[in-house]
Amino acid sequence: MDQLKRAAELLAEYPVVDGHNDLPWALREQVGYDLDARDIATDQSAHLHTDIPRLRAGGVGAQFWSVYVQSDMAGDEAVSATLEQIDVVTELLDRYPADLRRALTADDMETARTEGRIASLMGAEGGHSINNSLGTLRALHALGVRYMTLTHNDNIAWADSATDEPGVGGLSPFGHEVVREMNRTGMLVDLSHVAATTMRDALDTSTAPVIFSHSSARAICDHPRNIPDDVLGRLPANGGIAMATFVPKFVLPAAVAWTHAADENMRAHGLHHLDTTAQAMKIHAAFEAANPRPMATVATIADHLDHMREVAGIDNIGIGGDYDGTAFLPEGLRDVAGYPNLIAELLGRSWSTADLAKLTWQNAVRVLRDAEDVARELSMHRAPSHATIEQLDDRAG
Repeated sequence: MDQLKRAAELLAEYPVVDGHNDLPWALREQVGYDLDARDIATDQSAHLHTDIPRLRAGGVGAQFWSVYVQSDMAGDEAVSATLEQIDVVTELLDRYPADLRRALTADDMETARTEGRIASLMGAEGGHSINNSLGTLRALHALGVRYMTLTHNDNIAWADSATDEPGVGGLSPFGHEVVREMNRTGMLVDLSHVAATTMRDALDTSTAPVIFSHSSARAICDHPRNIPDDVLGRLPANGGIAMATFVPKFVLPAAVAWTHAADENMRAHGLHHLDTTAQAMKIHAAFEAANPRPMATVATIADHLDHMREVAGIDNIGIGGDYDGTAFLPEGLRDVAGYPNLIAELLGRSWSTADLAKLTWQNAVRVLRDAEDVARELSMHRAPSHATIEQLDDRAG
């Protein structure tokens, strides 16, 4: 049987749980959240990596929508922007109820699969979103946020980022308390974007499974955004999951230097290097025309997944494409319709149906369910924490 046909059949039964999609931020940047201007019930391929027809074509059964805000936002501005991101996800769910189903639990995810709808969860990207407040953390959970990435590209007061200089050396005492409170509420600790020291500190503290919502293997591509083998090797004991990302500058060694130059070109034009507006994409296109970029492929991602399976085990891996959060993507994975190409590649590498079902659906659902179980147990004997960063990190005065 043709591998693509086999992939489609598998995804019909065990669809993809994708760990990270930045559609909400793209809607903010492109159209100021005007959903009439970006009706994702129709083809938006001229503007976005994501729309409902392509999610269906890609076999996506659950999506963690990133409620990301830039790490140069701080304080109440970051909190407000996160709330706006949550608000637009809510609007999407209200607008497209036949296709999208709000999911807060693992059971909700399974119900959505039974109904043929796409389970929609939210993940906050960056601990700056809580403005050093455990009460704000709990409020985000109450609004439906089911993971928080501890940092984005820059350090925060209580955690070090992978792409910044060392600050507190991993997690500060308050950072450890954030992890404990996330365990108590059932919010998954997401270790994408964080420094390796932060990864290890979080694993030392967390009693619930952690996730990497969109990170690949550092042994295959030596980029600080990727996961070292010693951390991958700790996931079986923790029960967590590493969800491979598709961003070429994180997965293809030849793309790292090229992307650095492209990012500098964006800054030279006065734009943020993650900008995906029409103006920014014109600048990217001109740069690429003059400087052809190295191309990642479906095989590149499969190489990462092969390695991650070898080190972490088949029960501890997943997929987090980072669509609409990056300007460039691999051949064969240019948008959310591309997942069957990846599954076909893995079938060609003799991945079994049982292994692929774990990769696409079962592992992610199990991790959320396990986190819920931990939270249920912890909440019986641990009250909500009202600790402050001033108290725990000795910042009095």
